[in-house]
Amino acid sequence: MSHREDRLEMLLSAVSKPAGATTWRPAADVYRTRDGWLLKFELAGLEPGDIHVSANGNALTVRGVRRDHVAEEGCTQYSMEINYSRFERTIHLPCRIETAGLEMKYQNGILLVRVRG
Repeated sequence: MSHREDRLEMLLSAVSKPAGATTWRPAADVYRTRDGWLLKFELAGLEPGDIHVSANGNALTVRGVRRDHVAEEGCTQYSMEINYSRFERTIHLPCRIETAGLEMKYQNGILLVRVRG
């Protein structure tokens, strides 16, 4: 196989599934703090109104949708690796949190959820 054929095969293998074909699970970090818990979710490219947080028992769930926006009129998809679809992530903590105070802050693509109490 020639260098050109190798390169073409590599480019074609980079083309991903159509946007929205699957749900995705955002990365999360969990910290124990002096007065509760701090959870960080990687949610780049979302609008705050598209993020929903709920607590039930010992589980905290973040769900929503990341939508694709046309970068430029007249462009067509060549290769896509970013998931644009619904997402959901549930974190189970070692205590009940449904009655705890939840504080949320979304900044620079990171959702911070502080669980107090």
